[in-house]
Amino acid sequence: MNVQAETRSSSERWYAVWTRSRQEKAVSARLESLGVAHFLPLHSVERRWSDRKQVVDLPLFPGYLFAHVDPSSKSKLQVLTTPGVAGFVANSTGPLPIPDEEIEWVRRVVQSGAECSPQPMARGGDRVRVLHGPLTGVRGTLLRTGSKSHLVVSIDLLKRSVSVTVSECDIEPLAVDRAAKGL
Repeated sequence: MNVQAETRSSSERWYAVWTRSRQEKAVSARLESLGVAHFLPLHSVERRWSDRKQVVDLPLFPGYLFAHVDPSSKSKLQVLTTPGVAGFVANSTGPLPIPDEEIEWVRRVVQSGAECSPQPMARGGDRVRVLHGPLTGVRGTLLRTGSKSHLVVSIDLLKRSVSVTVSECDIEPLAVDRAAKGL
């Protein structure tokens, strides 16, 4: 996982890069060697085989990683010609940018050390903001499963999400949700 924090051109944005099957880590290593700013969010999973158990790091968004590039520069071509890259998530006008805050929220969830897992795109639920702890300011959708509460942070462009367990005393509903519900 690499996020270069050096000063970049103002036209650089985050883009989802579609990779060939199970090539996310290899593409990340190649982009690292090229000096291209990118982000590959991973989560740890315990895998069992007949003779052993092992903890492995898997991509939170299988088949994707994120690159911070200027789509009109040579860095876009560097990404596209990297072995293992299938292309950018795009429409007829070109690559579709992802809001910086969505990448930042996912980055903070991964770096918080909290156990997180991939989720299908969240539907319904209250929109909330985290008030305390390492995820302060992160916004997402609150889902309840049994006695546990999960904050689901989504990358809308990919229709994918990641969830992390949160304490309900550390969150607040977003003001727009209160107004919409007449509270």
